[in-house]
Amino acid sequence: MRRPWRIAVVGGGITGLAAAVRLRDRAPAGTDITVYEQSGLLGGKLRTGSLAGSTVEFGAESFLMRDPAGGESAAVTLVRRLGLTDGIVHPTVGQAALALDGRLRPIPGGTLVGVPGDLAQVTTVAEPTAAADVDAGRPLLGPDEDVPVGALVRQRFGDQVVDRLVDPMLGGVYAGRADDLSLVTTMPALARAARTAHTLTGAVRAAQAAAPRAPGAPVFGTLAGGLSRLVDAAATASGATVRRNATVRELTPVAGGWRLTVGPTRDPEHVEVDAVVLAVPARPAARLLAGPAPQVAGTVGGLDYASVALVTLALPEPELPALSGFLVPGTEGLLIKAATFFTTKWGHLRRPDGVALVRASVGRYGEERQLQLPDAELVDTVHRELSEVLGAKLPTPLAGHVQRWGGALPQYTPGHLDRVAAARSALRSAYPTLALAGAGYDGVGIPVCVRSGGTAAEEIISALEGSAR
Repeated sequence: MRRPWRIAVVGGGITGLAAAVRLRDRAPAGTDITVYEQSGLLGGKLRTGSLAGSTVEFGAESFLMRDPAGGESAAVTLVRRLGLTDGIVHPTVGQAALALDGRLRPIPGGTLVGVPGDLAQVTTVAEPTAAADVDAGRPLLGPDEDVPVGALVRQRFGDQVVDRLVDPMLGGVYAGRADDLSLVTTMPALARAARTAHTLTGAVRAAQAAAPRAPGAPVFGTLAGGLSRLVDAAATASGATVRRNATVRELTPVAGGWRLTVGPTRDPEHVEVDAVVLAVPARPAARLLAGPAPQVAGTVGGLDYASVALVTLALPEPELPALSGFLVPGTEGLLIKAATFFTTKWGHLRRPDGVALVRASVGRYGEERQLQLPDAELVDTVHRELSEVLGAKLPTPLAGHVQRWGGALPQYTPGHLDRVAAARSALRSAYPTLALAGAGYDGVGIPVCVRSGGTAAEEIISALEGSAR
């Protein structure tokens, strides 16, 4: 009788945990699943904490409710699988603003991550060069072409649309620059439309039409009580053995599977398994792949990351606008790149005593030096800049918290998805029982990471079933 499968999931973020849940649901009964997490905490960039007596997210804040095709997102599917659907809450204030020329201006509607389908709608924040978006008788992109978002939008709409709208929108998600980020990876719907449309406004409208949204349907959701509930529930539902503070230092192919070297170099532990889901960021993944698959390691290890800090302030009865928050273009010269008025945006967090939570994101790709400020200086700078943007000095914070996320956000340069596809193909040919998963390959956001983990789990199951036959 064949012994049960033994599967290692390296990485205890939401990607790895989603993979573990899928393995538990789909693998044969008795499958042994172990999650190895280098730190003492599960969840990766999902981390719920407390500040001045309020629940607050020190990492990811929410998830998309729908997938690009219009169905429920992978995050919602996981929430449903874990029995947490009743805990989903939505923003009560959705309008956000741009900090421009010393004041807040509402973000124009009708855009696709800041790229307008109707130039008249963005004239309140930028002056587009409409004459440049001409029909030259051919699609904007070739069949396999990928370009930086900024290059395409600058060519068609001019600098202001990029600098004052698209760049801050992308920067709020990736902490990167529109002039560096891949269109195909960061805006896949627009890239698909651009392969047939002859103008950028036409491509935006086509992309929007391809993914219609019901009027009034919520775009984002989170969990009352915090997203760490999702982490805890996934860890439990997976039935996996969870090993915290367990660094996997080496992966070695052996007959029938893999040997993991775990723990300190002076006293390593060796564990043999049938398959591995590698759900860690690209650089640590590259280190583990350097022995068995050096070419793949070179490709994976070339991905760069941006570091950010999230500074949260608890303010006694501040006067805040009726906005969910605001974005800051890099041209404004502020340390803050985005801010969220948590207790305004999320009605379930409002307090009867008027204490408000405001969270600012600090750090753009290539500007990591700014993050070297001590916590107290970051808090003071954020407090001062928030006051400047709002036009009135905010009250002294009751409490502040700084969460630093080093190397948190992947920077996808043009050709990223092709490089990832080639790396996965090479790995699949050589080692079908080793699968890559995570934001470093498939994109940022909780739904993308959940889907990535689930896909990797399915690949492992298929490979093990094939070897059993």
